Amino acid sequence: MSENTGKTVLALLAGAAIGAGLGILFAPDKGSETRRKIKEGIDHGKENLQHRFSEVTENIKSRFSRAKMDFESEIDHLLSHSDHKKEEVIEALEKKLAELKKLAETTKN
Repeated sequence: MSENTGKTVLALLAGAAIGAGLGILFAPDKGSETRRKIKEGIDHGKENLQHRFSEVTENIKSRFSRAKMDFESEIDHLLSHSDHKKEEVIEALEKKLAELKKLAETTKN
């Protein structure tokens, strides 16, 4: 999730909480009823923020997990590719060594 989206969601939640709070304060209810409504509104907002926080946390964990797996896969590929190249280099060197030995024998005689 981008930083702007997170800020937008937070701004919307804050605006909704402020609007609900003002609506409750100006409603023609008894003080105890108004306090109960305010407490419920705060509890609801707190639950929403906790839920949102856990969603963002899971999203971040998921992204890091995928990035780690991608990185490990690339390392494995690189190592296996280098092993293959190592074998090719050894074969080429052995071939050249055989050619040099053959050349040395012919120049010796």
